[in-house]
Amino acid sequence: MLTDADGLPLASFTTAANVHDVRLLLPLLAVLLPRALRGRRPRELHADRGYDSERHRAELRLLGVEPHLRRRGEAGSEPLGHNRWPVERTFAHLKKNRRLRTRYDRSHDIHQGFITLGCIKLAYRRWERLC
Repeated sequence: MLTDADGLPLASFTTAANVHDVRLLLPLLAVLLPRALRGRRPRELHADRGYDSERHRAELRLLGVEPHLRRRGEAGSEPLGHNRWPVERTFAHLKKNRRLRTRYDRSHDIHQGFITLGCIKLAYRRWERLC
C-alpha cells in the first residue's frame, strides 16, 4: 500500500503471501503517477530497509521522486517510525473491517475489492472530518 504523509491510501495491490513487497514498489508508483498528473505529484518516498537497492533509487529519481530509503546495515540518525507510522495506522484502520482482518475470500479480485472499499471508507471519513 502507498499512502500520503497523513496516511490516506493512494494505491494498493494484493499478492500472494510469498511475494516480497519490494516487487510492487514500481508498479504501485506506475499506478499513482498518471493520476498524480491531475493533482499533486509525489515529491519523495520514505521506505524501510527492505526497499534498499540502487536500481530502485535510480528509477525513482527518473520518475522525479526523491527516494528516502534506509540503507541495509546502517543505523539511522532518526527513527524510521516517524515516517512509517501513518502507513501502519492506515493498516490498523483497514483491519477494523472484519472482511480485511482475516482473509476469507479465495478470489484475488474480491479481496482487492474489499480493500478498495475500505480505502474509500477511510477517505470519506477524512473528507467528512475536514468539512
